Amino acid sequence: METAAFVLGLRARGVRDAAVLGAMERVPREAFAPLAFRDLARRDIALPLPCGQTMTAPSVIATMLAALTVPGLRVLEVGTGSGYATALLLRLGAAEVVSLERYATLARNARSRLDALGFGAATVGLADGCAPPEEAGTFDRILVNGTLRDLPQALVARLNPGGRLVGALATPAGPRLVAIAQEADGPWRQVRETPLRLAPLTPGLAAVL
Repeated sequence: METAAFVLGLRARGVRDAAVLGAMERVPREAFAPLAFRDLARRDIALPLPCGQTMTAPSVIATMLAALTVPGLRVLEVGTGSGYATALLLRLGAAEVVSLERYATLARNARSRLDALGFGAATVGLADGCAPPEEAGTFDRILVNGTLRDLPQALVARLNPGGRLVGALATPAGPRLVAIAQEADGPWRQVRETPLRLAPLTPGLAAVL
């Protein structure tokens, strides 16, 4: 009953993508939430995580995933956080997910949760997602779990031809959904009017935590 209410609530907030709603119905957000906040996991709110980070509100994740489309594709996720979005990417049919997290504590905890829930196919690495290591290769899709002041060219350069990056870009009106497509004549950017409540993304690898 609680799961049905959760999905209906997302629909009421404008989430219409059937595949995304189905994935969110089947991936238990409470399993990724800190124990103290698990009773709030099926609400459309951000939740605190260790290292001063947050677990993004479900409707925000759903909006980005609907703009991304991942079935059968290789995906880079910037900012693993709790690992919830990582699990959703796999549930949506991504062929491979490489998730990079700047905080060792979050990367370790996310890896443990994903393994326990049967999402071991994801690769979780400790690295600066804004400048992925060369050995990570290139990707068909990139999901950025945070708001950027500008798009790092090192990240855009990792898109395969026809690839797409989705995240949030800081604007005078607040964070807005941004989609980048890698076309034959170079990157094409579209900043949409969709507001996204996403915390700023900090580049670099955390020195502690």
